[in-house]
Amino acid sequence: MRKKLLFGLTAAFILISVYLVLFIAPIPIDPGQAAGDANNFKIFYFHLPIAISAYLSFAIVFVASILYLRSKQQKWDIIALSAAEIGVMFAVLTLLTGSIWGKSAWNAYWASWDVRLNTSLVLLLIYLAYLMVRQAVEEPEKRARLSAVMGIVGFISVPISFLSVRFYARLHPCVVPPCPSGGGGGIGLEVLPFLLINFAAFFLLAASLMLMRIENEKMKENINELKRAKNL
Repeated sequence: MRKKLLFGLTAAFILISVYLVLFIAPIPIDPGQAAGDANNFKIFYFHLPIAISAYLSFAIVFVASILYLRSKQQKWDIIALSAAEIGVMFAVLTLLTGSIWGKSAWNAYWASWDVRLNTSLVLLLIYLAYLMVRQAVEEPEKRARLSAVMGIVGFISVPISFLSVRFYARLHPCVVPPCPSGGGGGIGLEVLPFLLINFAAFFLLAASLMLMRIENEKMKENINELKRAKNL
């Protein structure tokens, strides 16, 4: 029942957020001063919640990894794996939506000198490596232990990526003030309600996907245990 409620809320919030962004949400910039099509600003309503959803997913990997090393309980390893997979998906979407927005604002899909873009790419590569390590190690306990260490150490890339625009911003806007580097303008009140709805939508989506992935992984582990018991 709770899962059905979560999935229903997720679907409702996603549909509502898409409708609001496409047809109602304001564009808080002067079209005459925009570098490209001012309507492309609306990508921001999706881009920021997706990016924060990726950060939160990797934070769950970090916490679950610590709890696994402390308890050696398999459930924490499963949660870390599931969160990492969802985080990687959202990290890819972050780069894609950012590139589309960048093409309009900067006339380039990728500005190699922008620190936020580069740190976001490094973040993605670190967690892709995390998933590759999990595939490469066959022994379950060794795999879980090594992955937990990577999940803890790799998390340092999250605050580096998030805070990078505050210390060195050339093109990427600093959305949440204060912005000591002068790289952006913060969030206007006219944008905030629509942005909050999108945050709720994508947080619910991340939670729903994570829950489904955890259940699938638990089923997979149960099947593997049955196979190992049968071979014995």
